[in-house]
Amino acid sequence: MLQAQSIIPVPGAERLLTLLCEHFAEHGEVVSEPGRGRVTFEHGTASLALRDEALHVEVASEDPIHLDYLKIGIAEHLAEFHEGDPLEIVWRGDGLPAGSALPWFRELEVVETQVLTAHMRRVRMRGHDLGHFTQGGHHVYLIFPPQGREPVWPVMGESGLPVWPQGEDALTRRVYTIRRVDPARGELDIDIVVHPGEATPGSDFALKARPGDRVGITGPGGGDVPAGTNFVFLGDDTALPAIARILETLPADARATVIAEVDGPQDEIALASRAALDVRFHHRLGAEPGTFGALPRALRAIDWQTVGADPFVWSGCEFTDFKAIRSHLRGELRWARDRHLAVAYWRRGRPGA
Repeated sequence: MLQAQSIIPVPGAERLLTLLCEHFAEHGEVVSEPGRGRVTFEHGTASLALRDEALHVEVASEDPIHLDYLKIGIAEHLAEFHEGDPLEIVWRGDGLPAGSALPWFRELEVVETQVLTAHMRRVRMRGHDLGHFTQGGHHVYLIFPPQGREPVWPVMGESGLPVWPQGEDALTRRVYTIRRVDPARGELDIDIVVHPGEATPGSDFALKARPGDRVGITGPGGGDVPAGTNFVFLGDDTALPAIARILETLPADARATVIAEVDGPQDEIALASRAALDVRFHHRLGAEPGTFGALPRALRAIDWQTVGADPFVWSGCEFTDFKAIRSHLRGELRWARDRHLAVAYWRRGRPGA
């Protein structure tokens, strides 16, 4: 087991510990008590404790890349939640040396784009050594360089965290799902929801991408489902690429109920699987995404006897719906956490894709 530790003197360490535990509860299993917390993720753990007016953090994983993912996650969210001067975080233990190229990073070049629905575009990209992206999860960061400048990509810094370019070379990152990856051809597809608004770099990229445009990618992580026979998938537009990819991996003896919320019939996509499918699209018909509430309502209306024994529920959607779905599964149905995976893909009022 690989491990790394950091002792971070910081005013308000107790507040930061609480905020970290609350945030990571969306992505892993949190056990907390006054002055300490432990988060169990799919590929590692993070232990947090208050001692001597400092936040003590220890991360552990069997995989070196996932260990560095944990370190990055802790540092980035501390920076987000901390109020005041930037924190100095120094890690001891295992990890990549300073100046190293990030092993989970690749540069990609746009090959072509394709219109899938009224609000979704597929961007096909080409890169080298993409076998890394065939395992370890479905989610990745796309990294957009500033227009009109030669991209400057991140490297590992002295602190054990990536050093990202600043100023005119600053990069923008958004999370997406790999829809398809073909290492032999060196190709990778990302399906992106396009929508109006400000600070929407992913949507802008999907609409304006031209062959030869360059972007970065890091990952992958998360999004898988366990082996099983009966599944229920709930998702809005942003989750459809992940649902489509997962359905293609299910065995022929499986059954899957898919409940999807999109704006209208023009946004429905064809879903294919060896498993038996029951697909139900709900249409917002102009209602603002994240306000319609079709997914929690449909979840409460499910007849679980018709779904089958011991189903696994997977959901990806806006934060408000995510909370309602998780509350119903855990609070009302009292399902164990290993029977569902609920993820907030986005949040109204936050910078969009």
